[in-house]
Amino acid sequence: MTHPYDSLTPDCVVDCLESIGLVSDLRLLALNSYENRVYQVGIEDGEPVIAKFYRAHRWSDEQIREEHEFARELVDHEISVVAPEIVNGTTLHCVNGQRLAVFKRRGGYPPELDNLDHLYRLGQTLGRIHRVGSSKSFDHRRAISAYRMATESREFVQHDFVPSTLKEAYTTLARDCDQAATDILSNMRPTDMQRIHGDCHVGNILWRDDTPHFVDLDDCVMGPLIQDVWMFLNGEQHERERQLSEFVEGYEEFNDFDTRQLHWIEALRTLRIMHHAFWLAKRWGDPAFPKAFPWFGQERFWADHILELREQLSAMNEAAPRLI
Repeated sequence: MTHPYDSLTPDCVVDCLESIGLVSDLRLLALNSYENRVYQVGIEDGEPVIAKFYRAHRWSDEQIREEHEFARELVDHEISVVAPEIVNGTTLHCVNGQRLAVFKRRGGYPPELDNLDHLYRLGQTLGRIHRVGSSKSFDHRRAISAYRMATESREFVQHDFVPSTLKEAYTTLARDCDQAATDILSNMRPTDMQRIHGDCHVGNILWRDDTPHFVDLDDCVMGPLIQDVWMFLNGEQHERERQLSEFVEGYEEFNDFDTRQLHWIEALRTLRIMHHAFWLAKRWGDPAFPKAFPWFGQERFWADHILELREQLSAMNEAAPRLI
């Protein structure tokens, strides 16, 4: 059985870069990425670069170019986003059956979500990102969707991945979560959907020089702005409300914050949880996934997943966090 990266050997990585004019000194370091393959590559007489090789059949060329254009548009507005470099007049290269983009290397560490100053600055930066994102729409990128992320996800995993001993419990609970999230998000209007980062967690932010630098717009979508906010909130309700208020104070320096979207947080969290299980199942044929996620598919994983969904079903019935 083959997988999309069978042919992506170290020699292939070097050949791809040299074919676009970047001569490698043969120093390669594989970075932590599963959906795509990402390498730090040493360059003769220059700084190392980050080479990102896109998974085949996941995004079309048009979708990848929209990602790149959005990132570079944010940079043009002097927002600290790590955008792909233009090499030979383009950001997307197709070489030896691989599609790749090249980025400058950036250092940093994740922001501290218990640091209110970090949250304030994250709010400022996301307010600017969303202001630019609202200026026009994606034509090719997909949108946040309960049907795609919940309905299709549960239908895919329940047949071949959920253990028979837990299938009835999973099927019933996942259907209830799907319905609850769909009902909550049914009042989203077309005007609520705009260009957003889409995968805005601390692993995609590098904190350096008292500034958050946003990376990896691979999952940028059309979606509600709150999708880029809720992953910064953690802890008990009063803690999340304090974090949210600090974040929004910074955010509203550059963009309006729609408090109506606070009611969608737990529904969006549910979509992400259900879609994550689907993502693991969908990629299980890639040898990198069993190595990185050996616990997936075991009965304990699905028992914990069912418990998490049960908690989400309850959370979707609770009051939304407030600004204090």
